[in-house]
Amino acid sequence: MDIQTLTDAMHAFVRSKGWYDEDSPKPQSPKNLAISLTLEAAEVLEHFQWGDESADPDALAAELADVLLYLLQLASISDVDLGQAVMDKLERNYQRRWDIADDDPS
Repeated sequence: MDIQTLTDAMHAFVRSKGWYDEDSPKPQSPKNLAISLTLEAAEVLEHFQWGDESADPDALAAELADVLLYLLQLASISDVDLGQAVMDKLERNYQRRWDIADDDPS
């Protein structure tokens, strides 16, 4: 499955809930989505709070899906081509060295 297919499915779901409507109680702004993304990422971390493995792999998968859904939505409404951003970042990372002090963490 590709990023565009996932993004389209995510937008269909959000529209079906009315969250893109002007009067939505859950405005889908970049700021709100970034907050939600962070909160969901913290829920992933909870799975490893007391051990090195998740006690419930299905629940972990659901939390990872939530993170991906918010990431896809934030990228889409921010006009970020997530696939291209990943490839650009990987290209920059190939030029980085982690075995020495790095002043540029991006």
